[in-house]
Amino acid sequence: MTVHARGGPLQGVRVVELTKVWAGPYVGKLLAFLGAQVIRVESESSLDVTRTYGVADINDAPGFQAVNPQKLSVQIDMKTGKGVGLILDLLARSDVVIENLRPGAVRRLGLGYDTVKSVKPDIIYASMGMYGNEGPLSYQTGYAPCFAALGGLSALVGYEGGPPAGMNVRYADATFGAATAYATVVALVHRRRTGVGQYIDVSAVETMSSMIGDTIMDFALNGAVPECDGNRHPDMAPHGAYACRDGDWISIAVGCDKAWRALTEAMAQPGLAEDPRFRTLADRKANESALDRLVSQWTAGGDARELAGELQERGVAAAKSLNSLDLVADQQFWESGFFRHVSDHAGQSRPIVGPPWRMSRQASITDAAPRLGQHNAYVLGELLGLSEEEQRQLAAAGITR
Repeated sequence: MTVHARGGPLQGVRVVELTKVWAGPYVGKLLAFLGAQVIRVESESSLDVTRTYGVADINDAPGFQAVNPQKLSVQIDMKTGKGVGLILDLLARSDVVIENLRPGAVRRLGLGYDTVKSVKPDIIYASMGMYGNEGPLSYQTGYAPCFAALGGLSALVGYEGGPPAGMNVRYADATFGAATAYATVVALVHRRRTGVGQYIDVSAVETMSSMIGDTIMDFALNGAVPECDGNRHPDMAPHGAYACRDGDWISIAVGCDKAWRALTEAMAQPGLAEDPRFRTLADRKANESALDRLVSQWTAGGDARELAGELQERGVAAAKSLNSLDLVADQQFWESGFFRHVSDHAGQSRPIVGPPWRMSRQASITDAAPRLGQHNAYVLGELLGLSEEEQRQLAAAGITR
C-alpha cells in the first residue's frame, strides 16, 4: 500500500477525511487521483454504512471500494476527548480537511473550523451539507434523493403527465462531491499564492440547482414552468432511447434534417423524409409520438450495437445504451486506463474505476480501498510520533479501534 509520494499535481498535499457514505468520500477520491495523500478517519464504533451494505466483510463492500481507492485508513474514535486530540494533531500536519457529518456534529465534537484553524491557521476546511451551514434550513440533513428533489432536478425527470421519476443516487452525490473537490483545488491554488487558507461551505441542494440554471432563467425571463418530457429534446427529434432485441436499448438523437434523411434511409423508409408530418424539425416535434412509434418499430427486432454502428456511419448520433457488463467488457476503457487493476489490502489484484482524465504528469494509482485501520501504525507512529507502547495503550483503551 502506497503511503508516500505518487506524483501528480497535488503531490505533497495531505487531506484528512471526516466523511460518510458517498459524496464526502468522492471528494477524497478525486483528490487522491490527483496525487494527494488522503487519510480517512474511521472507527469500529461508528462505521461508514458503505462498509456494511449487503456484505459480511466490512473490508470488501462494493460501495466502499468504489469511492475510497488510493486512500489510507486510521482508526480514531472521534467521540472521545483523546481521539479528538489525535485528530487535531493530525490536522495540524495536514493541508485540507473534508467533512460531511450531520449539521453541527463537528462543532459539538470539538473539530469545527475555528478550533482546527487555531492549530493549523492556513487549513482549507471543506464542509458539506444538504443546505450548507448557513440559513434557516442549514440544520436539515438528507441523502442524494433529497438533494435532487430539493434542487429541482427530480421534477424534470419522468414522462409527460406522470410523476417525477427522481434521479439515480450516484448522480447527486457524485456531482456534489465533484463541486466540493473543485472548490478545494481552487482554495489550494489561492493558498499557494497568498498563504491564506479558507473555509468552504458547500450546499448539495444549491449544487443540484446549479445544474438546471436554464430552466430557472426560463421562468425568470418568460414565466415558463418546465414539465417532465421523458427523453425528448426541444431542438431534436427523434431524440430518445428505443428498445431493441435481447433487452438492449439504442439511443438516437437527430439534430438536423440531413440526419433525419439519413435515419429514414437506414430504416429503408426514405419516403418519411418528405412525409408532411416529419419534413422539418417543427413538423417532427408536432408529431413526436407518432415519430417515436415508427422508430421503435424499426429498432425492435434489431441488434442495438449493429444498428448504432450503421447509423454512425450515416452521420446519425446513435449508441447502444451500455449496462455494467458492457462497460467492463469494453476495451476502450481498459486501454485508456479508466478501468485498471490495483492491489488490495491483502495484496490481491482487483479492478477499480480510475479517473476520467489523462495528464502528462499524472499521479500513479496503485491501491484499492484500505482495510479498516490499515494505516494506524503509519499515521500514529510516523506522522504523529507516538511510540509503539503509546499506540498499544490507545488501542487497549478503545481510542484507536
